[in-house]
Amino acid sequence: MDTLLSILSVSCYEGLIFGLLTVGVYLTFRVLAFPDLSVDATFPLGGATAAVLIVKGVNPFLATFAAFVAGLIAGTVTGLLNTVLRISALLSGILMMVGVYSVNLRIMGGANVPLLRQVTAFDLAGRLFSLHGMSLSIVFAAIVALIFFGILNWFLRTEIGLALRATGDNEEMVRSLGSNTDKNILIGCALSNGLVALTGSLVAQNQGFCDVGMGIGMIVMALAAVILGEALIYPRGITWTLIACFSGTFLYRLFITIALRLGMRPGDLKMITSLLVVVALGIPYLKKKLYHEWVPPASRM
Repeated sequence: MDTLLSILSVSCYEGLIFGLLTVGVYLTFRVLAFPDLSVDATFPLGGATAAVLIVKGVNPFLATFAAFVAGLIAGTVTGLLNTVLRISALLSGILMMVGVYSVNLRIMGGANVPLLRQVTAFDLAGRLFSLHGMSLSIVFAAIVALIFFGILNWFLRTEIGLALRATGDNEEMVRSLGSNTDKNILIGCALSNGLVALTGSLVAQNQGFCDVGMGIGMIVMALAAVILGEALIYPRGITWTLIACFSGTFLYRLFITIALRLGMRPGDLKMITSLLVVVALGIPYLKKKLYHEWVPPASRM
C-alpha cells in the first residue's frame, strides 16, 4: 500500500509539473501546427536561468519568473526565424535547439549548477504552507498548474487566442480576415517556450541542481503525453484539451515510475517512451482497419 501511494504521489507531482511542458508543446504542435524542436534546449534554459539567479541571491520566485521570460525570448526568436527569415518551422526549432545549448553553458559557466544549499521557491512555499517532502511538492505544483490552467483557459478564448488557434487550422483564411498570422505565430511560440522554461526552472529547484543535458528527450515525452491524453480524453473544447494534456502527462509519468519500480534501467526509459508513442499512434489505425475503413497514407512531412 505504501509503495502504491508513493508511486501515485510521484506521478501526481510530475504530472502537474511536466503538464505545463506538455501544454506548451501542444500549443505549437497541435494549435499552431508548428513543429518546434527547441523544447529540448529551452527546458534547461529555464533551469539554468533560475539556478544561476538563485545562487546569486535573487528571490527564488523572481528567478522563476525570469526563467519564464527567458523562455518567452527564446520562443520569440524561433518564431522570428520562421516569420521574418522564412526558415521552415522544423529547421528553426533545430537551429534554436543547437544554439541555445551553448547559451545554457554560458549562463551556467559549466555543465551543471548545484542548488542543494540554496533556498528555492519550494522552500519558501514550504514555510508558507508548513509542508515538506512530497506533500509540499504536490501542493506547490498544483497551485502553479491551476494558475496557468486558468490563465490559458481564459487567454485561448479571447480574440487573440481564437486567432492563434485559427492560424494553425487555416492560416490563409485567418490572413484574409485581416489578422496578422506572423504575430499569432510569435505569440504561440513565445508562450509555448515560456511554459517549457518555467517547467525547467521548477524541476531544477525541486531536484536541487540544473544540468545542461536535463532537457534531452523532453519533446518526445511531451508528444507522448499529448497523444496519451487525447486517447484518454477526447478534447471537446479548450478546457478539456488542457485537462487532456495534464491527464496524459500523469499517465505517462505513471508508466515511467512503475517501470523504474519494477527494476528497469533508466537507460531503457527512452525505449518505453517510444513504445508508448507507437501504441498510442497505432491504436486509431488498427481500429479503422478492424472496421475496414479507408486509411490515407502517412504524411511524409
